[in-house]
Amino acid sequence: MENTSHLSHTSQPDSSGSQIDLEQLLKDGNIIRIHPQGYSMYPLFLPGRDEALIESVCADACKKNDVVLYRRDSGILVLHRICRITDNGFYLVGDNQREVEGPLRPSQVIGRLVAFVRDGKEISVRQPFYRFLSSLWLFLLPVRPLCFHLSAFFRTILRS
Repeated sequence: MENTSHLSHTSQPDSSGSQIDLEQLLKDGNIIRIHPQGYSMYPLFLPGRDEALIESVCADACKKNDVVLYRRDSGILVLHRICRITDNGFYLVGDNQREVEGPLRPSQVIGRLVAFVRDGKEISVRQPFYRFLSSLWLFLLPVRPLCFHLSAFFRTILRS
């Protein structure tokens, strides 16, 4: 089963039930707030708990470790972290995943995470502690399977 933080449509209903075009809002210079679904970006995002603040971005400005909103060829919007950039395009991975997706074309990148909201508090991705933790977790990509197994092992022990 695929575990991906995504939005299934370009437009989202607002409180009145009207459709809002997220891509157009970004193109118009707005910062949008979305509620990521799925667990691929756990623990950064937990469905129903957190919001992501996304700004429009030119793909040329994106760099390794940025969390970007992009459109897959299948049409869904996905929020994942850039783990490497090559001449072929962008390679992305969810924080709770080990499989890398890519290459993505620059035209597929729609926006970039600038902050997230947890428990009503806005946290900038420029905050040093966030940058340290996200960089460390990306660095550990090759050993994530071991981290996941150890985490499950210790949870089992603690529950006993």
